[in-house]
Amino acid sequence: MMLVRMHPDSQAPEAFTSPVLSHRLSNGHSSGHGNGHRPGASNGGGVLTPCNSTTSSRAASPCLLDLIEIEKKLREAKAERERLLREREDQQRLLLEERRQRELNCSRTEPPEPETPQRPEPEPEEQQRVISSPNASEQRSLPLFLSPNFDLRAHVESLGHGVTGCTELRLTSRRCAGFLTKRGGRVKTWKKRWFLFDMDHRRLAYYTDCDERKLKGVIYFQAIEEVYYDHLRTGTSSPRPSLTFCVKTYDRLFFLVASSAVSMRIWMDVIVTATDEHSRY
Repeated sequence: MMLVRMHPDSQAPEAFTSPVLSHRLSNGHSSGHGNGHRPGASNGGGVLTPCNSTTSSRAASPCLLDLIEIEKKLREAKAERERLLREREDQQRLLLEERRQRELNCSRTEPPEPETPQRPEPEPEEQQRVISSPNASEQRSLPLFLSPNFDLRAHVESLGHGVTGCTELRLTSRRCAGFLTKRGGRVKTWKKRWFLFDMDHRRLAYYTDCDERKLKGVIYFQAIEEVYYDHLRTGTSSPRPSLTFCVKTYDRLFFLVASSAVSMRIWMDVIVTATDEHSRY
């Protein structure tokens, strides 16, 4: 601020500068912002003015509000989780109490079981009949061909086969022998073998020739599971598919071809006798 003082002897006014104003001008500030500084700007020492500090606090306030909101939501979620856990425990406790109450009510309402009357002891004669009856049933269930008086030939003839007219077979009371064509196991070739159904040794053996010197293989009665006609023609490359039948064991399936339809039916009924023995024992 400038003061003008007028002297009575002088025509020109004398300018007087206020010491406060000159001090402000010396610090680098002017009334008309001649140095290019804005209000609130920092001076040469790099100190923030009140205007800049207010602007930075306004910029940082949204982040602080977000943190407060997140913490609030976390507290609410934790309280909700604890509430759900308490409700679940209460429900489980109620279900357990209801189950116990229901079991207690059922145990009270169930009537006592009636006593079973004791069966009177059988008399000595009746007890002897009861003991002897299983032995009689076992005797009746024994197959006929295991007895010494069983005749294999008579059994086959009783089934309606004309054994006398079948010259390809040698059928006696305990044995049946004849040629059959057999398919190999590993090498699927068809070869003619002499087969012998022997009830005394309980086996179906096959040889190279009818002299029964060179044994080629044995099928024991207890290994035979079933005998059936190959109506599905599973025996591929069979020399006579219409005369092919199968003997199934627990580990192998034998494909056999008879020389005629009569001999094929006789062979099947003879070998089925072995399966009957196996099923009974």
